[in-house]
Amino acid sequence: MKIKLIILLLGFSLFGYSQKKTAKKTVKIKPKTEFVSELLSKMTLEEKIGQLNLPTSGDITTGAANSSNVAKNIEEGKVGGLFNIKSVQKIKEVQKIAVEKSRLKIPLLFGMDVIHGYETTFPIPLGLSCTWDMKLIERSAQIAAQEASADGINWTFSPMVDISRDPRWGRVSEGSGEDPFLGSQIAKAMVHGYQQDDLSKNNTILSCVKHFALYGAPEAGRDYNTVDMSRIKMYNDYFPPYKAAVDAGVGSVMASFNEIDGIPATGNKWLMTDVLRKQWGFKGFVVTDFTGIPEMIEHGMGDLQTVSALALNAGVEMDMVGEGFLTTLKKSLDEKKVSIEQIDNAVRLILNAKYDLGLFQDPYKYCDEKRAKTEIFTNSNRAEARKIAAQSLVLLKNQNQLLPLKKSGTVAVIGPLADAKENMAGTWSVATNMQKSISLVAGINEVVGNSTKVLYAKGSNLDYDAAFEEKATMFGKTLHRDSRTKEELLAEALKIASQSDVIIAALGESAEMSGESSSRTNLEIPQAQKDLLQELLKTGKPVVLVLFTGRPLVLVQENETVPAILNTWFAGSEAGSAIADVLFGNENPSGKLTATFPRSVGQVPIYYNQKNTGRPLGNKEGKFEKFRSNYIDERNEPLFPFGFGLSYTTFDYSNLKISSDKMNFNEKVNVTVDVTNTGNYDGKEVVQLYIRDLVGSVTRPIKELKGFQKIAVKKGEKQTVTFEISVEELKFYNSDLQFIAEPGAFQIFVGTDSNAEKKVSLELIK
Repeated sequence: MKIKLIILLLGFSLFGYSQKKTAKKTVKIKPKTEFVSELLSKMTLEEKIGQLNLPTSGDITTGAANSSNVAKNIEEGKVGGLFNIKSVQKIKEVQKIAVEKSRLKIPLLFGMDVIHGYETTFPIPLGLSCTWDMKLIERSAQIAAQEASADGINWTFSPMVDISRDPRWGRVSEGSGEDPFLGSQIAKAMVHGYQQDDLSKNNTILSCVKHFALYGAPEAGRDYNTVDMSRIKMYNDYFPPYKAAVDAGVGSVMASFNEIDGIPATGNKWLMTDVLRKQWGFKGFVVTDFTGIPEMIEHGMGDLQTVSALALNAGVEMDMVGEGFLTTLKKSLDEKKVSIEQIDNAVRLILNAKYDLGLFQDPYKYCDEKRAKTEIFTNSNRAEARKIAAQSLVLLKNQNQLLPLKKSGTVAVIGPLADAKENMAGTWSVATNMQKSISLVAGINEVVGNSTKVLYAKGSNLDYDAAFEEKATMFGKTLHRDSRTKEELLAEALKIASQSDVIIAALGESAEMSGESSSRTNLEIPQAQKDLLQELLKTGKPVVLVLFTGRPLVLVQENETVPAILNTWFAGSEAGSAIADVLFGNENPSGKLTATFPRSVGQVPIYYNQKNTGRPLGNKEGKFEKFRSNYIDERNEPLFPFGFGLSYTTFDYSNLKISSDKMNFNEKVNVTVDVTNTGNYDGKEVVQLYIRDLVGSVTRPIKELKGFQKIAVKKGEKQTVTFEISVEELKFYNSDLQFIAEPGAFQIFVGTDSNAEKKVSLELIK
């Protein structure tokens, strides 16, 4: 008995654990390289391979962790981490198995899809990007990390930085839009928000940038589908946000499902080793997406053993759910299809991450139940989420200044999304308590108080097709389908509309009509809601369309008929209050689109930074010209361009200047513009700078975003905005994939959106 006790104490001492006061006490251990090397030398092959295994936990209930199937594997050293387990109590129980019952007592990683907030939920990432405010975006990630870490989570599969120019793809909702420059700034902000400057702090978590790479460009906009593009397009348009995340110190990278140059990303050595590690210097570990390894079998890359070896050889370290590593790597090692050096390197990278998180010093550092009770879904976090949500909303139309509404009279709130709190958080809101979210009706009632009478009617179901609605309201995001006939629903809506001074029509997509595996070929509002809207317009009452969506939609009819349109995305757990703040003037909308809204689904993929053809359209009116690059049935330009967004006030741009019209490679120039608030409200404006390279060794886009500033301008006030331009803003990847700037002529545009026409000229000289 004494011998066993001595061995046990020595084991705890060796690995630096303290089981007394585990949530508070930490001990010093050896430096990372030495510590990890010593630990690695003590591991069996099975334990090494176990560190590369990331299963999902299932629903481990408190008190049942020891009897679950996953517990046996943890005890045997066959698990490196778990994901989709929620609550500090459950996580503490499972971690206890790892650090008290397994032979080497190696702590686990605990991951979760903390995509746009934890229990305090922020706007979906596409909406969040429309704030164009990096401090707010970083702050949202910081709050998410604080809450997740307080509940036991130490790893998030975020940010998703995939560039997407095709709104048919459902996961456009989870990214930051179409532009590589803006996407790169957001990637850096999110990574820093999650990780800050010190992963050993208990309120930071490991970030995982995804999906590497090109996942946002599937053929036909269909999720998981084939991606095929030139390398010059990869480097110039799609790679920059991933690289920005790596440069920001992201700790892990997730492989994408799609193929690249005919090889799935999960098994693509050029991508994972040559680009990610050798070119970009990434030092963290790569994890597959859910069952990414066995899915390569369907791609036609071989059996499970073959594709597992392919992934390891490519530079993938952790297998999410697939268990290809767990069940085949030993055989592949015996058959010399993989090497022990590759396995050791993969294990080392995962152990490094655990060390950086402070888990070897204190495996229970994320298991403080006091934090879980006091730091999650707090009033202060909710207040910040409400402010951020308000800045994500984009005012698309405001005819005759219908908005902001007065807090008086009677308002009718009509539509299937008016009283739909379960949908306010949007897709990928796995930790949200949907019952605590604020619906639009509830938010309006809160904001107007007793000053305004608020009436509500559903008006229609989401769609005429009940089966479609069921697919569009998965994961508990029901809209409580109404069994009444469409005539009965409409009659009720028209009755309250007749009693109102203004109608707020809450229409659009449900939360799960966008997101993973939610691709669409029809980008319009469902017909049932379009019919309802037209009937509301016939009443002659002013109508405000409050549009819920996770993607750009086709809104030609709505734009022609509805006087005011406020695009609200899915604004998070405080959505209803934030939307009401904007509708009734407590907040002035300042969001700007980060994805182009097409006029027709036939225009997609559509984006602002396109290239010219040899036969560009010769007029700006969209008139058809034979033998020019245009359509015979539609205009070329979108309905709403990238960067577009109205305010309750107006801004005038004047006095655009450049400090010098010539610049050599070692110099910098300043571009200045005066922005005057010429309206009746204080407001915020996103001043955008675009550059065009007029002549290049390869064709260049007609415009590229290279700078932006969000400024607050009081009514009547003028501010001078300054942008500094160096050779870095003029660089691009040429046909040899060299990142260079070429001497020659450039045009610099500054304005309120990507249609900016005010410009100055610059010549880059050697």
